[in-house]
Amino acid sequence: MKVAFFSTKKYDQDFFEKINSDNKHQLTFFETALNVHTASLAQDFEAVCVFVNDDLNKKNLEKLADCGIKLIALRCAGFNNVDLAAAAENNITIVRVPAYSPQAVAEHAVALMLTLNRKTHKAYNRVRENNFSLEKLTGFNIYGKTVGVIGTGIIGICFAKIMLGFGCKVLAYDIKPADELKDLSVNYVAIDELLQESDIISLHCPLNEQTHHLMNTDAFNKMKKGAMLINTGRGALIDTASVVEALKQEKLGYLGIDVYEQESGLFFNDLSETVNKDDDFLRLMSFPNVLITGHQGFFTKEALDQIAQVTLKNLTEFESGNELENEVKA
Repeated sequence: MKVAFFSTKKYDQDFFEKINSDNKHQLTFFETALNVHTASLAQDFEAVCVFVNDDLNKKNLEKLADCGIKLIALRCAGFNNVDLAAAAENNITIVRVPAYSPQAVAEHAVALMLTLNRKTHKAYNRVRENNFSLEKLTGFNIYGKTVGVIGTGIIGICFAKIMLGFGCKVLAYDIKPADELKDLSVNYVAIDELLQESDIISLHCPLNEQTHHLMNTDAFNKMKKGAMLINTGRGALIDTASVVEALKQEKLGYLGIDVYEQESGLFFNDLSETVNKDDDFLRLMSFPNVLITGHQGFFTKEALDQIAQVTLKNLTEFESGNELENEVKA
């Protein structure tokens, strides 16, 4: 198939070309994101491959259909950026990569948690300046703490298991509890109880109408004072204005995020020589108890290899007319 890749970096091209070494598919890589201004680049292609911040709204899907696109391959698990109903109306099939090294994201959530707690990022900078003071680097034992996991899909299960290994009491909330975690003595509770009892909360649920701004003013008011919140899921799970207020009022003790609800146009780009005009993001960065990484939770060799393999497999299945294992429908 002739496939146009959007929002690509060098590492995307390297991994996809390695897996596609037999040149079964013709791959063309565009660094630009897919949006209303760039959709026309898909002209003369059969499929497009997109990432988390590409915009697949109704208008763009209609443009892609006019270009002759029959397949959109998401090289990610989430599909909240796709208007699935509009895709169906335009006879465009959607496929995704439902799981790629879930351990990578779970481990990154743990990295955020440990860094925030033990302040290793601050200690690193101090030592580089020959400052070996321990003042204001006090952390707390993870062992024995209550950890709440919201969303126990594959990644949530991985994270919960790691926390059990730390000797934590793990509470979980999901509309479909995982028997695997129940067998490990993870206690599924109502979300209000999880918010009230947890010292650390980690978000691993998908973004949809029910979970949009799940963490809002009401949720922060129910949490323990000084609790830690980690988000490696989707940015809009957290209401940015509400979390800023919770940090200002010192209700929330720590915030670690790898995703941000207005990350499109920010993350995955080198903006070091530009002025950041996102006031909410700048406000978050001003807090000493906030740690932000640029959507790198998935970014391991194993995950990139799996993403390339499954995406190309999805393309081959579609081209061959076989059943699509990873199709997403409205």
